[in-house]
Amino acid sequence: MESQLRIKTKCSREVDEGEEPVSPTGLYFNSKSMSVCILAILEFAVPIDDLRVFPLLRDVFLSINPRFSSVMAYDSKRKRIWKKVEVNLEDHVKVPNFPELSPLESNDELFDEYLTKLSTEALPEDIPLWEVHVIKYPTSKAAAQLIFKLHHALGDGYSLMAALLSCLQRADNPSLPLTFPSTQSTKAAHNSSKMSLIDYIPRTLSVMYGATFDFGWSILKTAFISDEKTPVRSGNENLAFHPVKISTVIFPMDQLKLIKTRLDVTINAVITGVVSLGVRLYMQSNGTEFGNSRSTVLVLLNTRNISGYMSTQEMLKSDRKIWGNQFAFLHIALPNLTTNKILNPLDFVLEAQEKILRERNSPVVYLTGQFLEMIRKYRGPEAAAEYVKGTCMKSSVGITSLIGPVEQMALDKHPVKGLYFMPIGVFQSLVVSVVSYMGTMRIGVGVEKGYIDAQKLITSLENAFELIFKAATKGMENSDDGNFGIKSK
Repeated sequence: MESQLRIKTKCSREVDEGEEPVSPTGLYFNSKSMSVCILAILEFAVPIDDLRVFPLLRDVFLSINPRFSSVMAYDSKRKRIWKKVEVNLEDHVKVPNFPELSPLESNDELFDEYLTKLSTEALPEDIPLWEVHVIKYPTSKAAAQLIFKLHHALGDGYSLMAALLSCLQRADNPSLPLTFPSTQSTKAAHNSSKMSLIDYIPRTLSVMYGATFDFGWSILKTAFISDEKTPVRSGNENLAFHPVKISTVIFPMDQLKLIKTRLDVTINAVITGVVSLGVRLYMQSNGTEFGNSRSTVLVLLNTRNISGYMSTQEMLKSDRKIWGNQFAFLHIALPNLTTNKILNPLDFVLEAQEKILRERNSPVVYLTGQFLEMIRKYRGPEAAAEYVKGTCMKSSVGITSLIGPVEQMALDKHPVKGLYFMPIGVFQSLVVSVVSYMGTMRIGVGVEKGYIDAQKLITSLENAFELIFKAATKGMENSDDGNFGIKSK
């Protein structure tokens, strides 16, 4: 058994002895300033007592990327590199023991406490930066669950989702590929391929002006301007391994798409609008003065110019350079919650659409990346990591999203009924994650335990969705019958 669990891996890439440099973003996420991980949770429809965890990790997972069998080390020039090591799978697989014959409600509490405990623990630095936690006990959500704890230095959400998808197959027909929904608005897709010269020039000037303003605001925001302390921002500067309470809510994708179509916006804009309104409703429920407090949403956007997921083999090709951390932070001021905004909740979606499109299509993403690279080059990676940390600390809410498959997935013939993820260690009292799967959108909230009431926040998000859905479908038949299909988790 020992020989099967200790794996000596070989690197097929053209690097010296399996060593590759750690990317700048990888250095930021694993530094003295911060250590960011991602928890990815798979919920199974059936028990997983016979799930072949060790063979799957040995034969599939480790072969996906050399980083999964590497540790961060220093080369002869004191540069950080990924160094290949022997992997002992027993160091990475954890199987907790819950009390026997516990009712589902007790298992729910035990599982939530286990997730919270994981948020407070750093990954060991002397072995590859990942863990798999096998939860064989049934809860009200699933018959069993797998938790992947992956360090953000290994890659961003897109890369790590692609890695997990490489281990999964379609439940109905493993020989067919998984497919993914579109998130782009019809109007955006049409306009992107059709623009005359007379429209191009003023648009370019407008983009340049907007980029200059947005870039300057981003620098000022990170360097000098902190959000106010509110019910969703404690201002606690020691949140790195503070306990995080994770809860989720599910929205029907067909209703989100209906809002998207009626307003001709993107799904990202709909979700950002729902989250922004929900957060404001929660804040105002703790005091009317918080409806107008200075608060910022930090949206993480994937900067890859591709649609859908690529195979990990394609991502690792040297000429593609798709694997890794390729995203940008976008600051979006949280709209104030005025009486007019409550009467017109669609403004939250429309404002989110305008701001996301303006910043995503402007050079501000490139400029911000270059500014961060200048800090790293002239002041060192720790200074750049401090800048990234400050970007998170001075904002109120972080939002990150991923696209999941339309079809049900299976791991080793065990159907997956649900999935969600959550970044931890990001120095924010509130982080929101979003992932689509099987016709639903799962929103997770990771809150500073003891400061934010997670269930009350979930209720505020549900209320925000209902307000926006009713407003978007006003005048349609059966639009206000109250059947929203929302499920709290």
